Amino acid sequence: MYEFITGDIVEKTPTFIVLETGNVGYKINISLYTYSLLPGQNPCQIFIHQIVREDAHILYGFINREEREVFRQLVSVSGVGANTARLILSSLGPVEIEQAINEGNVAILQGIKGIGAKSAQRIIVDLKGKITTRGEIDQLFPEQSNTLRFEALSALVNLGFARKTVEKVLDQILQGDEELSMEMLLKEALKNL
Repeated sequence: MYEFITGDIVEKTPTFIVLETGNVGYKINISLYTYSLLPGQNPCQIFIHQIVREDAHILYGFINREEREVFRQLVSVSGVGANTARLILSSLGPVEIEQAINEGNVAILQGIKGIGAKSAQRIIVDLKGKITTRGEIDQLFPEQSNTLRFEALSALVNLGFARKTVEKVLDQILQGDEELSMEMLLKEALKNL
């Protein structure tokens, strides 16, 4: 799996870019959100999500990790494919999507072309409380604890603990001692969950 590709943009449209690196041009599908934030000069770094099918290898590109994470959460919902997720990200920014989902705002999601009431409700039911943008975490926590907290949060949520509960426990632990190692933080969090 690719993490990111850095290279020169040789073609740029609202739906895809061609990024040249190492004498190879990669066609990368993008959202309007990414298109609007692409830098005017080269080189450019694009975060990648690759989908492999029998008949194609498709690359989706994102301006930052937060947008890619929202995309990955959206495609995890039954009935939401990569193109639908890209359409959602073209209509709303990652933070707006997170707010709509966490507030249960069906009307905002239903306002996106191709998203009906049932799809909007399914997205909300599946992702409410699970979706978050790292930008919000960056604002809440000092720089040195961001990565530690984010990695611990991801690990504990992947183990099956509820995101909100894990966030509260991690906040309490990190307020007391921000010099913890990852191992110590996880052990302390597991004691309190």
